[in-house]
Parts: sequence; structure tokens; C-alpha cells
Amino acid sequence: MNFDFSKLASADAFKLLSSVVVPRPIAWVVSQSAEGARNAAPFSFFNVVSSDPPIVALGIGPRGGQLKDTSRNILETGQFVINLVSAELAEQMNHTSLDYDAGIDELARAGLTTEPSLIVAPPRIAQSPAALECEVWQVLDAAPQRVIVLARVVALYLRDDALLNAEKFYVDTPALRLLGRMHGAGWYAHTSDLFQMRTPDAANDPAVRPAQGH
Repeated sequence: MNFDFSKLASADAFKLLSSVVVPRPIAWVVSQSAEGARNAAPFSFFNVVSSDPPIVALGIGPRGGQLKDTSRNILETGQFVINLVSAELAEQMNHTSLDYDAGIDELARAGLTTEPSLIVAPPRIAQSPAALECEVWQVLDAAPQRVIVLARVVALYLRDDALLNAEKFYVDTPALRLLGRMHGAGWYAHTSDLFQMRTPDAANDPAVRPAQGH
């Protein structure tokens, strides 16, 4: 069956997209207001889209027709931290998705602690195995109270035991035990069922190898 998105309600488009674009990495965003009030919330419309410059994209929808606290904080301060979610942190991450009032510290409610960031003002989640410090590069207004943030990664924290070779920047990615977002309400995936395929060598492919003698 084919779907013409120009004829679909946004909720139906969301159902389709979130069901087939999987697994999606989870951006567990820590932001803070201009007054320093912290906020933490998970988002799954997130990915890295460039390495030079290092840019990540984050999509944040509205809540009750209004900007979410995360959106408001990012627009006010231009900074935030994306914490990656390991399997051990699934329940705490899920807890911070609750619709708290702006004055509630989600991190404290979930029993989480923080560590200072290297460059940006918002802290990182101390229990997270990896964190990206981000500064806003560009904001796109996608729809009323819905924003797409393109942000430059200015620093990265990585747990020491996940580094295979710091000088060569080799990371033991499976050791991070990260989670991904799947389809529907409440479905997630582990990133531990891995397999490897080598990049094909065109020189050994008869379909593209020049014929001998030509």
C-alpha cells in the first residue's frame, strides 16, 4: 500500500514514520532555563547528520499546543546536553518523560545525579555512559510550537572503560549497551544483536572490473 503524506493527518504520518524508521537513537536531553532551572527529557527524533562540522538534529514536538520546557530552554540559552541511554538507565529515562511542571527537577525525581559539562552550562547526567555537549547552530520552525534544532557538538564525554584506544579514538560501542526507540508506545530495542559486513571491494567485483586487454 502506498501513502500520500499530503492526504494524511500528522498523527497518522507519525505512526507510519516511527514504525519503519527504527531503531532510533534516544536523545536524553538536559537543558536549563536562563535562570538555571534544569530539565531532563528523552526524545527519539534525533541523529547525527554531519561530522564536519559535527552537527546533530533534534526534533521536539509541542505539548498541549505549547512549547515543551526543553524547546523553551534551548531557544533561550542556545545550549543543551544529549545523554545517551544505556540499558541500565531505561527506567530512569522513562521516568523523566513524565509531564512535570517547569519547576520540577526531573533528574532528582528519577534519582539521577549530574556532573559539570566541559564547555556548556547545562550539566550531563553522571550515570550516562556518553554525552554530547551541544550549541544551537540553526533552528527550523517545522509547525506551530514544533522545532527542529540543528546543533553543533562542541564536546563529548565518554566513559573511560568504553575507550579501546584514546589516541586513535577507537570506541568499544557494544560496551555502552545503548538502547534504541522502536515502534508504538513503549517499545525499545537493545543494540547488542550485532553482525559485521565488510565494505565490498570494487576491484574484485566482475561487474565493475575492466575487462582484460581493453
